[in-house]
Amino acid sequence: MTINPDLQGRSYPAAEVYDVGREKIREFARAVKATHPAHFDVEAAKALGHSDLVAPPTFAIIIAQRADAQLIEDPDSGIDFSRVVHADQRFTHHRPIVAGDRLIAELHVDGVRAMGGGAMITTRSEIFALAGDETRESVSTTTSSILVRGEGQ
Repeated sequence: MTINPDLQGRSYPAAEVYDVGREKIREFARAVKATHPAHFDVEAAKALGHSDLVAPPTFAIIIAQRADAQLIEDPDSGIDFSRVVHADQRFTHHRPIVAGDRLIAELHVDGVRAMGGGAMITTRSEIFALAGDETRESVSTTTSSILVRGEGQ
């Protein structure tokens, strides 16, 4: 199956909410070797002006990848995940992610470029924190490029 060129311009709505917990932040910080006390100690985070533990900047990838899954799992996309190579990832943070955040992400397919028998797909995840009244606050924008290798590549 080939990559659907009509993916460009497609958007996928926010799916399930991701609840950011203290232990999730600590586990991620340990995994990426982020050692700042604000990732582990609430008082250290509060001393910096945050309401709770602060996630390392790359923590946003967890929420972005959940949004990316909608594209990968879309049968209309033509993407065979076993042929995917991650090419690029960028983050633009609008505010830190902290424990207690309830996050959602909308996925936008910004580009589909044929490359041989495969394609380079660029996506953008807009990550929002939900307030108690379900209003959205922009938290982060992630941009990702994946190369989907064609047959024989």
